[in-house]
Parts: sequence; structure tokens; C-alpha cells
Amino acid sequence: MTNPPLRTFSCDGSVALTDWGVIRAQGADAASFLQGQLTNDVAGLDNARACLAGYCSAKGRLLASFIVWRPAADEFLLACHASVLAATLKRLSMFVLRAKCKLSDASAELPLFGVAGETAAALIGDAAVWHHASVDDASLIRLPDAAGLPRAWTTRRAPAGPALTPGAWRWLEVQSGIPVVEAATSDRFVPQMINFELVGGVDFRKGCYPGQEVVARSQYRGTTKRRLFLFDAASAALPGQEIFHSADPGQPAGLVANAAATSQGGSLLAEVKLAALANGSLHLGAADGPRLTQRELPYPLPQDGAA
Repeated sequence: MTNPPLRTFSCDGSVALTDWGVIRAQGADAASFLQGQLTNDVAGLDNARACLAGYCSAKGRLLASFIVWRPAADEFLLACHASVLAATLKRLSMFVLRAKCKLSDASAELPLFGVAGETAAALIGDAAVWHHASVDDASLIRLPDAAGLPRAWTTRRAPAGPALTPGAWRWLEVQSGIPVVEAATSDRFVPQMINFELVGGVDFRKGCYPGQEVVARSQYRGTTKRRLFLFDAASAALPGQEIFHSADPGQPAGLVANAAATSQGGSLLAEVKLAALANGSLHLGAADGPRLTQRELPYPLPQDGAA
């Protein structure tokens, strides 16, 4: 495994996150309703903390992933990739039934902005990762670092400072090692297949939610045979694109979860079979496609995910 790639572009400033959207859940039963639907303990959130969470099918596969925060006792905001928002909102709404919880698309009211580098450092100070602060009518969330750089989200307005390109922010998202479920990968991954439990997206002590038995069985039986890894490629990749092993051109060895284009080609997070890392090489799109170069994730993998 080689060292992480050098940056060839600026990662300081802010950018509008037009590929993200926000679902609002509001009402006296919002906490209990979401607690029974999501993979994390959102009922335990307070105004000072955000968290990752997933929404699974009955088969334990992630339909969407969220960053969740709680600006008020009876209000939760769930940020997800815009490509899965409409379907997720519709599906969640089917299960509200008589619960006192109103779900709505709050994306237009609460635009998101990504902030990185020195601009982010000036905003977040020494705040811990996933700290949430309310500033006037906006929110500020401290995200995990990426490529050694601080990151944050703000809502409603961008902070003063330089502009960051959308491509640079996507590269930082990939480098963070935190997967985002997009339409092309919805219903494809059990959380452990993309390290979602390793980055804090699953609470195994909370109560039931759709697919909980499958997720728990994968965890406690140690049956995870696929993991998320960070790669570079000589060409840009796309979410949902298949990955092949040099010795097995007939069937895919993995799937691209998230990707960002770079001047050298592309950087990507991909779920791959652990066995495919033992020898040979991995390639994008076909066994003779662009070769993937594995990079180091910013967090350790358990023994079942050792490369």
C-alpha cells in the first residue's frame, strides 16, 4: 500500500452542497419514530451533537445514509444525498401511521455548505468531531477531518472566505473514508460492507429497526467478507461502477460507492471482496480496465478487513 496522494488543488474555503438535501422530522413523536427506523441512537441526541445514521431495507441493506442533528427537542434534520431524498422521504412517510411526526423536504429552506481548511478551522475552533452548534438561525457541524484538513458544514449561508470547488469537496468526502449512499448504490450494501459501523453509523445496543437482525448477525457472527477501501485510478470512476479482479474477469469483485475526479484520474471509495486483495490486481469497469491503487484509510479496519 502506498502513501496517500498529494493534493494538486486548493482545499480551503466553502462551497454549496447542491448534491445534498435535508429531510425534517418534527413533532412530539419524532424521536421515537426515527429511533425505530434508523441504525443509530438518534433519540439520545441533544442540540450539541450530530451523528451518522442509516436507513435499511428489511434485508439489512442501506437505502440511505444520513447526518442527523436535533435543533429542538421535537425536531430532527436528516441530511442525505439528494439523489435518494425523494424515495427515502416517501418510504419513511409510509410508516409514520398515527405517530405525531411530520416529515418534509427542507432542502430549499436549509441549503448546506461545506467548509474546509483554514476557513473551517476558524469556524470550529477546538470543537470535537460531530459537535453541533446553533448560530442565529443556522447550524454548524464539525465533520471528521479528511486528508489531514478540518471540515465542517454550515446551513443557510456560506461563511466569508475563499470559494472551494465542488470537485475539491467531493475529493475530501472520499478521502474521509465515510461512505454516502447515493441512488446508484441504494439497497446494495449491508452497513458493514462499507465500514458504516466503523465510522459511527450503527449502534448495536439500541432497539429494533428495519433490517436490524441482518446487521446484528453480520456483526456478531463475523461474517463480513467485503469491506470499503480507498483507491486511486488513472481515470474517473462513477458510483455503482463495478470493479473486477485480474484473475476473475467473469464476475465483479466490488462496487464503487463514492468517487471524485482528479487531474490524475480519480479517487474512489469502493466495496470489495477481502479475498480479492490477497493477490493479483483490481481494475475499474473490467479486468483489463484502469488499475486501482490502494490508499490508506484514515481509520483502522478490524482483522476481517486487513489488507
